[in-house]
Amino acid sequence: MEGIKMLKTMRWFGQKDPISLRELRQAGCEGIVSALHHIPVGEVWSIEAIEEHRQLISDAGLQWMVVESLPVHEDIKQGKGNRLEFIENYKQSIRNLAVCGIHVITYNFMPVLDWIRTDHQYRNPDGSLTLSFDPMAFATFDLHLLKRPGAHESYSEHEQHAAAAYAESLSENQKKQLFQNILLGLPGSSVNFTPEQLLKLLDGYSGIDETAFRKNLVNFLEAVVPVAEEEGSKLAIHPDDPPFSLLGLPRIMSTMDDADKIFNAVPSVSNGLCFCSGSLGAHEENDLPAILDAFEDRVHFIHLRNVLKSGNRNFRESPHLDGDNPMEKIIEKILLIMQKRNIALPVRPDHGFLFEAEIHKDAYPGYSLMGRMKGLAEITGLERGILFKLNQ
Repeated sequence: MEGIKMLKTMRWFGQKDPISLRELRQAGCEGIVSALHHIPVGEVWSIEAIEEHRQLISDAGLQWMVVESLPVHEDIKQGKGNRLEFIENYKQSIRNLAVCGIHVITYNFMPVLDWIRTDHQYRNPDGSLTLSFDPMAFATFDLHLLKRPGAHESYSEHEQHAAAAYAESLSENQKKQLFQNILLGLPGSSVNFTPEQLLKLLDGYSGIDETAFRKNLVNFLEAVVPVAEEEGSKLAIHPDDPPFSLLGLPRIMSTMDDADKIFNAVPSVSNGLCFCSGSLGAHEENDLPAILDAFEDRVHFIHLRNVLKSGNRNFRESPHLDGDNPMEKIIEKILLIMQKRNIALPVRPDHGFLFEAEIHKDAYPGYSLMGRMKGLAEITGLERGILFKLNQ
């Protein structure tokens, strides 16, 4: 079969991951997406630490293809504190990764919380479990559990009344679970954060609007992208997840226009995109094939997942091939981009359902083995069909 094929990868969270490298290899992936999660955010990733992790993956017969993620310290995002020191550390980590042969680096620029879902065990009709986001549940968290100062300004009077009724309907255990679900997107969230601790983190963004936040991102990129260029490396920013503002925080990587502003400010193709069809697809206005067309030379890494939206920012994650995102068109665009650039891009099935056979495992939400295997198989089958069509 002719045509450049996508490099099939899966994410591995390191030696504490309940899914082993051996299992991932047997699932059919060619490479691994991983990070040094044990190193505190902002510290340099040493060559020794990178090489030790890379060797673990290599010994399992796989290749560490993509870093996900090399996190950006909050001081950099806020443009204050020790940001200059942390930027220098980031540069050195890029250099050290290049020494070890790793040149694709994913990161995000989301304030405080990396990702947010309100339910990690939404039950599908067949009994499998998936991730979902309910804006009313989130408003309840914001207004009645976190009790964020000024939160009422973020919601209409109708939404405030509905959230109050929703809060009344929850048991104390359900309130606790909702709080824990949302805080799982907080780096280091294995720690039991209190409302007071989260409010203190949010206070760090007082006075930082979207314009100021975007300026902080551009300042960061102007410093680190030249290093990536020198090392032959590519930085790939992950879109906001979900792609809209929450908790009164600025979000600046949610739409095509957001990406256009960032890429125009720092034009180097080393300043690139992690195309996440799930994050981008949760925004009603995003045209995913058009985004691929617009930034075809900047796509360095791809997350493929699907979502079902039900209006008013309510969505749940769906089977990879069955959702609101046109997966056939997306994969065809990816294959055409790869042929045009003469490069095989790393792709991973992002998230997956939790099936009955694995419900006893302590898997990270969305990262069960069987759910991702199903997604990988579906994506691979669709890719082969599209390649056959393109070669007719």
